[in-house]
Amino acid sequence: MEKTHKAVTGKGSALTRYRRLIVGTDSFAAFLYYEFCQLFTFFPGAPGMVLRKLFWPKMFRRCGKGTVFGVGVVVRQPGKIVLGGSVVVSEYTVLDGRTDAEGPSLMLGDRTILSNNVMLSCKNGSITIGSDVGINAQTVIQSTTGNEVAIGADCVIGQRCLVIGGGNYDIDNREELIRTSPIIKDGGVRLDNNVWLGANVSVLGGVTMGQGSVAGAGAVVSRSIPSFSICMGVPARVIRERT
Repeated sequence: MEKTHKAVTGKGSALTRYRRLIVGTDSFAAFLYYEFCQLFTFFPGAPGMVLRKLFWPKMFRRCGKGTVFGVGVVVRQPGKIVLGGSVVVSEYTVLDGRTDAEGPSLMLGDRTILSNNVMLSCKNGSITIGSDVGINAQTVIQSTTGNEVAIGADCVIGQRCLVIGGGNYDIDNREELIRTSPIIKDGGVRLDNNVWLGANVSVLGGVTMGQGSVAGAGAVVSRSIPSFSICMGVPARVIRERT
């Protein structure tokens, strides 16, 4: 996918660039429906929630019954986003499905809850989140350049966490600007079922956290963690197993 700067400043009219980058389609009908839905983004109170629940599901690739959206939710390329049933998308969350791939890039399982100011960002990557997952306020989950982030069912993600697949530039060529250098293929991030991240945890690319594992508050997880183990520190290390 083109880098955001190039996509915003490249060839074509401002409307064409907007439709491709934000709406994610050349379909004029889809563009009109997206714009219609934006009228309700900041509509307050219960009436706003009802209007978004009524009209917004048709904007997405697929959206299950009972899913609700808070005020100020930002949606980019909704045709690449799949939401399960009874999902809660709280105030000022960002759902960014931007990708060149034909299939869905951002998939949320049933009964997943996104707290305020959560950002889920696909930049030519993919994010898959299982059912019954809770993601707390101000957490950022990002996948770039094919480095998939996969989060299993029943996980708990604490406040202000960072989970990122593909977060590093290849900086070996000193003659090239860092911002134009390629993203390293790091294998992405996998959190198996029933993982718990405490507040302010960072999980970096190439890491798998096994089933039932725990990362203590403030940990920087830069290497894989076995199932049913507890890790802490910077960089995180296993301090004991759950018995």
